Amino acid sequence: MSEGSNPAEEYQNPLVTRYAGKRMRALFSPLKRARVWRDLWIALAEAERECGLEIKDTQIQELRAHRDEIDLGRIAILERELRHDVMAHVHQFGEVAPSAKGILHLGATSCFITDNADLWIYREGLKLLEQDLVTALHLLRERALQYRDLPCLGATHFQPAQPVTVGKRVCLWAQDLALDLEDLRNLKTNLPFRGVKGTTGTQASFLALFNGDHAKVRDLDQRVAEKMGFQKRLPVTGQTYTRKLDHRLMSVLSGIAQSTAKFGEDFRLLSHEGEVSEPFTEKQIGSSAMAYKRNPMRSERICSLARLVLSLGGTAGATASVQWLERSLDDSAIRRISIPEAFLGTQACLSLQQNIVQGMRVYPKMCERHLNEHLPFLATESILMEGVQAGGDRQDLHEKIRAHAVDAARRMKEEGIPNPLVEALEKDPDFAFAKGRIRKLLDASLLVGRAPQQVDEFLEEYLDPLLEGTTSDYEDEVRV
Repeated sequence: MSEGSNPAEEYQNPLVTRYAGKRMRALFSPLKRARVWRDLWIALAEAERECGLEIKDTQIQELRAHRDEIDLGRIAILERELRHDVMAHVHQFGEVAPSAKGILHLGATSCFITDNADLWIYREGLKLLEQDLVTALHLLRERALQYRDLPCLGATHFQPAQPVTVGKRVCLWAQDLALDLEDLRNLKTNLPFRGVKGTTGTQASFLALFNGDHAKVRDLDQRVAEKMGFQKRLPVTGQTYTRKLDHRLMSVLSGIAQSTAKFGEDFRLLSHEGEVSEPFTEKQIGSSAMAYKRNPMRSERICSLARLVLSLGGTAGATASVQWLERSLDDSAIRRISIPEAFLGTQACLSLQQNIVQGMRVYPKMCERHLNEHLPFLATESILMEGVQAGGDRQDLHEKIRAHAVDAARRMKEEGIPNPLVEALEKDPDFAFAKGRIRKLLDASLLVGRAPQQVDEFLEEYLDPLLEGTTSDYEDEVRV
């Protein structure tokens, strides 16, 4: 932003101003990035001294003492002069720690700073998303137990299908996020550091510093990685770490976005059916024209933001596929935009899902109403089985039930009447065996199969072990 400019006259990213939470916004801030860069310079100087280079302890102490004296305004001026962002930071650090100026960035290339810092920031972002996933799963677990036994109309193709329970449906949402949590933890644990690799990845500059001592260069690489909290590092790189790591990262973020969007889509459909509703504040306005409306705005926002994350995910694969030899620079601009925005968008989706699940309302009477409209159709399989046991011909009975069901569905749509199937079957002499029993078969709890037991098994055998040792950290970060 230029000096004296008015923020209201310039584009502001809505992910920052409206949607993403405070912790994720801070992680990708210029100040945080600058601090990580300085941590890398300090770690490099410390490791080089430990490996035998002539670096004074007082120089390292001065770097540590002035680590947080970051003047972004001064850095911006230097960058305009030098036309190089990393060197602008080197110069400003050297200005506040003059005795260490000569050993700053010793043997390093810009990608030592930018790539390693990115990996550190991405891993911290994964930690934040891990807690968001854990919190969402704890909240979903509560809802699954709360509605374990509540029957509701199942749907395939968004058409009436066999009954399920609300708790079982919640488990479907939870399972998607649980799979994402497993993927995220695997990536977080195995994300490697780029390390100290030099201009084209050969470590030539460091080999020169250590007079051809390969063991010391290897030791330096390991020491810097460990100082930055990484146990694994890439064995070989070009100038940059392989951009396939970005693709793996964005695939995990895309997976979370998929899961939250599926939840959002389902919640919008169920909101239309009147079976659930989002939290709704006392003075919230659903529509500027239709005062009665309570639109599922949070679910819609999830679907919108998830669409962004999904679209950004494709950029990483495209970038990885066109990196020339040891590197090209066409990765730089897109990564500055796509990866932070994918993190911010994913966090916003999870925050919204937590908010909805925390305050969601379920309407058992509406669930019952929709079940009652369709239960006669859904109970026909049980009626058919009883008919066969009573000596009837399965194919003949099936055809007669089908004819009655088709006529009943036609009359419901054309005449707007309640489902007349039971009445029709009771009048049909071929179904005399079920006289007085048909309505008993319309108990939804008898038609949900093992849905309640599946809730128990899912929680006890899968979700609870996955969440062992974690707690919910719900903090309402829905900002608009």
